[in-house]
Amino acid sequence: MFASFLELLRRSLAENLRFAGIALLAHKLRAVLTIVGIVIGVWTVISMVAIVTGFNRSTEESFSSFGTTLVQFQKYEQRFGGGGRVPEEERKRKDLTLEDAEAIARLAPSILAVSPERYLFGGAKVTGNGVEANSPGVAGGTQDYAQCNNWTIKDGRNLTDLDVRHATDVAVLGIEVVNVLFKGKDPLGQNVSVNGRRLTVVGVFDKKGGTFGGNPDNFLLIPISTFDRDFPQVRNGHGDTIHIATIPRSPELIDKAVEEGTNILRLRRKIPFDKPNDFAVWTSEKLIQDMQAVSTAISGVLVFVAAIALLVGGVGVMNIMLVSVTERTREIGLRKAVGAVRRDISLQFLIEAMTLTGAGGVVGVVLGVGTALLIGAVSPLRTETPLWSILLGLGVSVSIGLFFGLYPALKAARLDPIEALRYE
Repeated sequence: MFASFLELLRRSLAENLRFAGIALLAHKLRAVLTIVGIVIGVWTVISMVAIVTGFNRSTEESFSSFGTTLVQFQKYEQRFGGGGRVPEEERKRKDLTLEDAEAIARLAPSILAVSPERYLFGGAKVTGNGVEANSPGVAGGTQDYAQCNNWTIKDGRNLTDLDVRHATDVAVLGIEVVNVLFKGKDPLGQNVSVNGRRLTVVGVFDKKGGTFGGNPDNFLLIPISTFDRDFPQVRNGHGDTIHIATIPRSPELIDKAVEEGTNILRLRRKIPFDKPNDFAVWTSEKLIQDMQAVSTAISGVLVFVAAIALLVGGVGVMNIMLVSVTERTREIGLRKAVGAVRRDISLQFLIEAMTLTGAGGVVGVVLGVGTALLIGAVSPLRTETPLWSILLGLGVSVSIGLFFGLYPALKAARLDPIEALRYE
């Protein structure tokens, strides 16, 4: 009994799909113009999901590369891309100090390591082996820099406490600097010149990889005491201020580390209990959430545009199906005269509408996937097209055919067979 029902359903569906194909092929141009809105809507959704998914994945990987448990205290609030005007309130804040970092290391039991850091980007000429590096950044740090910022030593050694205390002329190079200055040679023990000051290479960091088009491997680390001696303009407020990078003893202690570090700095900076912090605190997790919030807002705008296109496409489908019902009134009357019931007629037009929008969905998916692949191939943007987005695009397109084809289908099913046969 059940097998007979399935066979009957299969034959009915196959027959209605055949009728739908014949009807669409009979009016190719009309069908193509009708599904333009569906194509644009699904195309937009697939492309948007691919770009946003790729962006979010890149965001997670980029900031995770600096340590998922990183907690950083600094003078200025974090800004996307590091640009934008700094508010007057932030400019008036006191700089964080090495003593602040030492206090956090001494008084915060949840914090495993503390790394006070200064940076100079684009203001140093670095040469070695008769070659000039490609404008690397220069970081001043301590022996805890690598641990706090999730760096590993590939060759040689890390900075030591003695290097920091005695401001030794040593450097640990990023792999990009090594590849430019000492390609094919062992850099350990070699000399590099930073603005004319000679440093000895004692270590090489392992490769970390690019983030958002940048290259974190294009830098060198020197003791923060050496940095302050060689670049006093940064220390004296004419460049970036000190950052205090920390990591908790375990991932579960991130919130505790933030709380302890914040309380220590508030006490040292004599901030009243009813006043906000005059320094910034951020974590990799928070920055990921902030950037994903931006991408979600952009996605919302694109979804709205796609929804309008799909709505326009759905109205177009309804209009064409109503025209089709009018054009095929005698055909409907003839089918009813030979035994077709209302269910058969309505199912025929519903399947025709769903086939029309489903075809638009398939075209939109192909264009969306192609657009994502093209963007990924010709730009630094990463794109990913999850399977669920393809299924969603196809499902939405077919559902639009079901929704907007329902009224024309019911109208066709309710036609009086006698009047339909008399229709001219």
